[in-house]
Amino acid sequence: MDQIALTRIAEALERMSPAPLETPDFNAASAFVWHVGPERLEPVPAVNRVDLDLLVGINRSRDTLLDNTRRFAQGFAANNALLWGARGMGKSSLVKAVHGALAGDHPQLKLVELQREDLPSVARLLNHLRGSEHRFILFCDDLSFSHDDQHYKSLKAVLDGGIEG
Repeated sequence: MDQIALTRIAEALERMSPAPLETPDFNAASAFVWHVGPERLEPVPAVNRVDLDLLVGINRSRDTLLDNTRRFAQGFAANNALLWGARGMGKSSLVKAVHGALAGDHPQLKLVELQREDLPSVARLLNHLRGSEHRFILFCDDLSFSHDDQHYKSLKAVLDGGIEG
């Protein structure tokens, strides 16, 4: 085989199995978006959010999520959170606003957004986050499943916890 053929084979193999994701500089931003194909955590320099005080009519949800997230940011026990309700009720705005309200006092608190269709990759995402001293909120907007949808299994495995924690 000549050198050109070997180079083409090597390049094809690189495309099929790209190099492992480099851990991003988590100090570069307070929020990141998880992308697959190729896998990467992209920093979000300016999060699109409103101030927490501008959200009205959701006081109980706001206070509960804020207290829970504050405990999480401080390294204490916290619960997973699922916000539900009709479209336009401010669920996503609440998550981003709570993160914004706490990120100033807790710079180790990071928000990572992933898409519903990327849930099967959540275990790989967690492997990238696991070694960091930062605290990560995983945020999946517009989470819904049909009766024959299998994406929920990836999320269930994460919420149930495995032997890795």
